[in-house]
Amino acid sequence: MRGVRALLLAGAGLPLLLAAPADAAQRQRRPSLQAQLDRAMTLIEAQRQQLQTQSAEIARLRERVDAGEAAATAPLPPIGPVRPPAVVAAQAAAPGAPGDPAGVLQPPLAPLERVGQAPEDEDRPIELAVLDAQGSVVTRKGQLTGELQFDYARADRNRAIFRGIELVEAVLVGVFDINESRQDVLTASAALRYGLTDRLELGMRVPFVYRSDASVVAPIAGSTPNDSAATLDSSVSGRGIGDIELSARYQLIDGRAGLPFVIANLQGVIPTGSDPFAIPRDELGRPTRASTGAGFWGLTPGLTAILPTDPLVLFTTLAYTFNLGKNVDTRIPPVIIDYVDPGDALSANAGIGIAFNQRTTMNFGYAHSWAFGTKTLTSLIEPTAAWPGQRMTRSRDLQIGRLLFGVTYRVTDRASVNWSVEVGATDDATDLRTVLRIPTVLLRGS
Repeated sequence: MRGVRALLLAGAGLPLLLAAPADAAQRQRRPSLQAQLDRAMTLIEAQRQQLQTQSAEIARLRERVDAGEAAATAPLPPIGPVRPPAVVAAQAAAPGAPGDPAGVLQPPLAPLERVGQAPEDEDRPIELAVLDAQGSVVTRKGQLTGELQFDYARADRNRAIFRGIELVEAVLVGVFDINESRQDVLTASAALRYGLTDRLELGMRVPFVYRSDASVVAPIAGSTPNDSAATLDSSVSGRGIGDIELSARYQLIDGRAGLPFVIANLQGVIPTGSDPFAIPRDELGRPTRASTGAGFWGLTPGLTAILPTDPLVLFTTLAYTFNLGKNVDTRIPPVIIDYVDPGDALSANAGIGIAFNQRTTMNFGYAHSWAFGTKTLTSLIEPTAAWPGQRMTRSRDLQIGRLLFGVTYRVTDRASVNWSVEVGATDDATDLRTVLRIPTVLLRGS
């Protein structure tokens, strides 16, 4: 019995002995999984802390960037108003921004970021030499600008004239004449411009003119029995005050919100120079000296538009000139000139200005004028049956085209030098004209 009991007891304990190793293996695997879980949680926590650190760094960088942008866009305290280069360029076209001389003060259209130290005359506008006195941004209130101008113009005309009968093609019977004329005009003028308000400017220009005219009418050699006797050579010159110009400009649009500056111009010409119909003449009716004026009153309204597109400036001008006729009562044998009405003229120009820096600007453009024919009322000194009384004639229209080129350099914060050249592009235009202008601010104004 004891043996059987022992065997039963041994059998009963066998499952326990068999189960013990399995529980031990499970207990050995459990710490390994827990360790893996702990390591995963530790890694996740480390990554979370790293993300928080990166987020904080990004936030600090964003604050630094925002602070830098605010500093860059904050306006600096310059002397005088701050203008973007394009606005500066537009206003320099004008007789007068604070350094045109004669410009108008305008608030900046947008914040301007600067790097380094600005030049002393940075607040002065860039000037457009080719605009001359045709219109620009007006002078600011209380500013007085003086200007010296030196102008030279040259015109040459050569024409072959045949007076006779054409029998057949290329067979001519008559007289051939060569008409050659030359004209040189040198003008020195002084001008003043004053800003009555920030939008209204008044100006006056007084010129002194020296003029030399040469005219030769000569037959072609052999076309007359006595060529030397048939040649007419007349050369005259004259000097004195020219026609005074008065001007008024009013700024309609101030160039904000991407719009151009628009200026209304009104110019009047007073015939203070010597009248070409009143100068003394010889027995043949030829003048004994050259006139220094046109002899007629003129009025020219116009509009000027200036569009800044930094670093360029686009400009255009449209104007119409009214010339007033008058009785002249001048004898030029064999006729008497009773009345002359100069034709009106329609003119326009357009161009571009390029600013190389705050001191130097180059301008290119084209100008064209359509001058309508002059009406003349004449009569014969000795009337005939064919021409018993007065007769009205009208000359042909003139097409005057010019190519424009100009350079501007600012010498100081008050004075600058403008040099421009005009070259005739049509037969009716003056061959060459060059102008040197030196505008200087005398009073800065408010």
